[in-house]
Amino acid sequence: MSSSQFPTSQVARLTGHNGQVLALTYSAGTGQYILTGSSDRTVRLFNPLTGNLIQTYAAHGYEVLDLSVAEANDRFISVGGDKTVFLWDVATAQTLRRWTGHGRGINACAFGGPGDSVIITGSFDATVKIWDTKQRSEKPIMNLTDATDSVSSIDVVGAEIITGSVDGRVRSYDLRMGYMDQDVIGPPINSITSTKTNDSYLVSTLDSTLRLMDKRDGKLLQAFRDSDYTNTVYRTRSTLAAADSVVISGSEDGQIYVWDLLEGRVLHKLRHTQSALTDGRYSSEPGAQPASAKKAVVSAVVWNQLRHQWASAGSDGSVVVWGNQ
Repeated sequence: MSSSQFPTSQVARLTGHNGQVLALTYSAGTGQYILTGSSDRTVRLFNPLTGNLIQTYAAHGYEVLDLSVAEANDRFISVGGDKTVFLWDVATAQTLRRWTGHGRGINACAFGGPGDSVIITGSFDATVKIWDTKQRSEKPIMNLTDATDSVSSIDVVGAEIITGSVDGRVRSYDLRMGYMDQDVIGPPINSITSTKTNDSYLVSTLDSTLRLMDKRDGKLLQAFRDSDYTNTVYRTRSTLAAADSVVISGSEDGQIYVWDLLEGRVLHKLRHTQSALTDGRYSSEPGAQPASAKKAVVSAVVWNQLRHQWASAGSDGSVVVWGNQ
């Protein structure tokens, strides 16, 4: 994608949260809606074009750290600091199921299996758990305990579960074959995104670097950096976009960086925040008091291919929707 084709206009700003926006996702398919999760303990459903709030989902007792939407758009998962997995009915705003079993807060979640029949979660307790939505059991059907530190990110491709951990490892589990592969990245990992062809993945780490890694041999294909790009303290979620031709990531300086995937060069620097703000630091434990930070962290970015549109979430409590005008 050329620099001029990438959408860089702010088409809407979604507001209303009374805290940092820490989780962000489009609804499945056409991306008709955006879901946001916040340190204010709520999940909100927005129309990304009008900016109108459609629904609020309130059940969490602590910050909401991740969200995942079912392919049918009838259900979604939310997880966070209260160590509980919430399965929601989108239309009624009621929880269908709740699972407990993690020993600490939950960082990441994803649907998996035929018909989104299972839920995968990753926690500060260094475990990955798999929950069966069809069974009435309150216990996970599988526990993956290979990580030695917090599991920060999960991506699911078919029967494969890919996890990133603060221990600096990416682990890929093939549940059909029953084996696990491990790549040593080094620095603590923030997020994992697989390419559409599933032959490589994008990983962001707390050394102000994003890396494109070859899944077959674990080799580095491309590194994405900039002298101004900073990610050393806070959790940020990066993404692949525009049919895997570009990389997008927020920074701790309130900006969003867009790189060309093949060349590794910066295409755009865009500002999420309207001014330099003093924002609360991402709290990694339930009940933790936010520390002062002088930079407006952009905590997550998400892309919707069908709309050719994307969104960024910030610790200023807002979400910016980006498109072409």
